[in-house]
Amino acid sequence: MSSINTNASAMTALQSLSATNKNLSITQSRISTGFRVAEASDNAAYWSIATTMRSDNKANSVVNDALGLGASKVDTAYAGMNKAIESVNQIKEKLVAAYGASGADKAKIQTEIKAIQDHLTSSTKGATFSGANWLSVDSTDHTAAGTFDTVKIVSSFTRSAAGSVSIETIDVDVDGMKLFDAGATGDTDAGILESARDDTGAIATGGAFGIMDLAVHDGTDGAADTDIQSMMTAVDTALKEMTDSATKLGAAKNRIDLQKEFTQSLVDSIDRGVGQLVDADMNKESTRLQALQVQQQLGIQALTIANSNTQSILSLFR
Repeated sequence: MSSINTNASAMTALQSLSATNKNLSITQSRISTGFRVAEASDNAAYWSIATTMRSDNKANSVVNDALGLGASKVDTAYAGMNKAIESVNQIKEKLVAAYGASGADKAKIQTEIKAIQDHLTSSTKGATFSGANWLSVDSTDHTAAGTFDTVKIVSSFTRSAAGSVSIETIDVDVDGMKLFDAGATGDTDAGILESARDDTGAIATGGAFGIMDLAVHDGTDGAADTDIQSMMTAVDTALKEMTDSATKLGAAKNRIDLQKEFTQSLVDSIDRGVGQLVDADMNKESTRLQALQVQQQLGIQALTIANSNTQSILSLFR
């Protein structure tokens, strides 16, 4: 039935064209943004999951940065410890040379030992990264970086199935590897190189053989060979403690490197997972765009034809 009040054909064509234009707008948006889920209105569930995962991934990126900073601090402490071990080994060699030597020779050797001891102090204080020095500390100043008994390096950020989050750390026992401690209140609290030791090398209050106080000549007389023997024992024990500390630093560095590699892989994996949820398939969208553009053109033509039907009614009255 033809009517001048209602053009059903035009209405149908208009509805079809409107639907095509809507789909075309969606496709153009996906192509321009690269996302098929760019807003919550696109897919509330996927958008919520993706938003949470992106947030967690930013936290993982910060963890990666923290691991990198921690690795640098460990590297610095390890380099400083290795240098200190070399210096203490030199002191050990001087003690061997002093054993049985004349008083005059012991005086010369003492000058060399004192120079090595001074170098130990300066090089250890220089083993600092970003304000943190794990070898020369002040245990009374807990506001300074790296002076706590245990340094915690952020190693992971995790979210449980229930949605709760937690942070894990890699702990480094600074108190057990410190060489100097300006805040030490006794020999048992002092650093490895400061602690007074007895003739067995053990740390003991009132011990006579601290690595930084060793003297094969006091300016007047040379030390007895029995005392030099005790000094060598103290040095050897300190070297073992320093070697153990260097081993722990090496193990911490290895763990940090492994965790950093894993965290980076995790970041990449989550990025891929988010992409699977919200990224647009550009090949698919490009093909869809071309099809919709054709549909749009056909819809416009159909609407034009439908609108022209009313003109044919006028011809009936001519």
